Amino acid sequence: MHPALLFPNRRLRLFSSIILALLLTAGAGLPGFVPLSQSATDQANPEPLRLFSITELEAGSNGHYVTNARINHRSVSVLVDTGASAVALSYEDAENVGLKTRSLDFNVKVSTANGEGSAARVMLKNVEIGGVRVRDVEGLVLQKGAMRGTLLGMSFLGRLKSFSVEGGKLILKN
Repeated sequence: MHPALLFPNRRLRLFSSIILALLLTAGAGLPGFVPLSQSATDQANPEPLRLFSITELEAGSNGHYVTNARINHRSVSVLVDTGASAVALSYEDAENVGLKTRSLDFNVKVSTANGEGSAARVMLKNVEIGGVRVRDVEGLVLQKGAMRGTLLGMSFLGRLKSFSVEGGKLILKN
């Protein structure tokens, strides 16, 4: 009798193992392997597929989590703030990440640590800390001089698989 007839699941297990190996390799990032959903303009700078990403942030001496993020592929310093409902960019940081601030409509009323103010709704192409990336993130741009810096709020954090604080570190998982 032929061995394949004696062990019919053997081929299926082998095939499943090959598929799993390909998926894991793709998750690690093959050079030039571009996700199908990536736009033609982004294909000039292909990004590897990621199946799972974790970033750990150390708290500063004041207990806050301040780090560099990439917003719309540009670096900006952010304060991670679970009390902020959205990613809130200062006017200056919004300009630095390529948003056209002069054409924004500042019609959203907001409450900040500095009091009441107005902001404009924007859509950020991507927000990334370490290897943790979220695309199409809702954000707010505050009027010029209303705030210094950028808050990384729940419109980003809420889209992650999870975030937690353990041993003084903020752990972001996606």
